[in-house]
This record gives sequence, C-alpha cells and structure tokens, in this order.
Amino acid sequence: MAGNSLTEIAYSILKKNKKSVLFNELWKEVSEEKNFTEDMSKRKIASFYNALMLDARFISLDQNFWDLRERYVEDTLKIDPDLTMDADYDEDYEYDDLLNE
Repeated sequence: MAGNSLTEIAYSILKKNKKSVLFNELWKEVSEEKNFTEDMSKRKIASFYNALMLDARFISLDQNFWDLRERYVEDTLKIDPDLTMDADYDEDYEYDDLLNE
C-alpha cells in the first residue's frame, strides 16, 4: 500500500476495521503505512485532514471520529441548519434576474 494516496490508505483501514476511528489513530496508521518520519507526519497531518474533508467517501462524526459514509443512511445523518438554504428566500426571484444583475 505504500504507493497509494493517503486517502486510499485511510479508506482501506476503515474498511478493514468496520467501525469508526478517532482521527489521531487513523492518521497514525496511515503515516505508519507510508513510513513517514515523525517530522514528515507532523508536516502532512493538516493536508491529510483536508483531504478527508473533501473526499465524499469519508464522514466526520462526533468527537473527531471518522468513518466511511457508505455505512450511514441519509436518515441518520444530522444536517447543520446553517448550511441549508434559508426558507425565507424570495420564491419570485427568477434565475434570469440573477443574470441581469
């Protein structure tokens, strides 16, 4: 697995574990798989976290646990209401109006 991307390794680890994993434990396993030195591990941890956030295969859970999104049905996921469209938007506002602004 040493040639795989960090997210591919994380995916394999989570698939094998069959349960959610604390981020620090997941990173430890990934960095060990890649044979990172301690210094390299410290330098790459932020980019790994960002990669997990952007990869739709992963889901961030409470208390910094991570898992595979495929294990969760949509009904069990909590949606942050701040990320949804405001219900007070003007329904009469036409798409063409946006283009003419």
